[in-house]
Amino acid sequence: MTDEGRGRTSPKRVDARRNEVAVLEAAAAVFVASGVDAPIRDIAARAGVGTATVSRHFPTRADLIVAVYRHQVEQLVDAGRTFAATAESPHAALAQWMNLFVDFVVTKQGLATVLQSDEPCFDPLHAYFVDRLEPVCAQLLAAAAESGEIQPGHSPHELMLAVGGLCAAAGRGGDYDARRVVGFLVAGLATA
Repeated sequence: MTDEGRGRTSPKRVDARRNEVAVLEAAAAVFVASGVDAPIRDIAARAGVGTATVSRHFPTRADLIVAVYRHQVEQLVDAGRTFAATAESPHAALAQWMNLFVDFVVTKQGLATVLQSDEPCFDPLHAYFVDRLEPVCAQLLAAAAESGEIQPGHSPHELMLAVGGLCAAAGRGGDYDARRVVGFLVAGLATA
């Protein structure tokens, strides 16, 4: 809603924001379980709302996919801040954040085809991902280095790429556990 003549947008009502978040969380879970082409009615049912509510917040499937992706990136940003403030050590904060990052990367593998499609709305998502998450990783690495728990000089970009590579084999069957393997990587950063 726009205030006529003032050009300001009114904030969303609390219930509307709550519904939007419920839809985003439900869509993320449904996309992982059934793919991005899952019926909107499945997402609505999981969110506890009607399909009209989903459509009101996200008029197209592409809008929903972009919103889910951005929502999950922002959750990672918030988690980085929380872990930095509450973990028993900076290295533990880095390890906790990397666990969430692994979950994010593994669940986004199902979106790879969609995100690399000709749909222009998906083009900025990679830059958004890097712009929002690389600084979080850099801060966690710097804190762990400053505390003496890891060697200084690790590149957040390289670490995130390495984790992405280690996550690539997830979901292909077998007993490969990307979180466990990334745990080895993060543990290997520690000083002796």
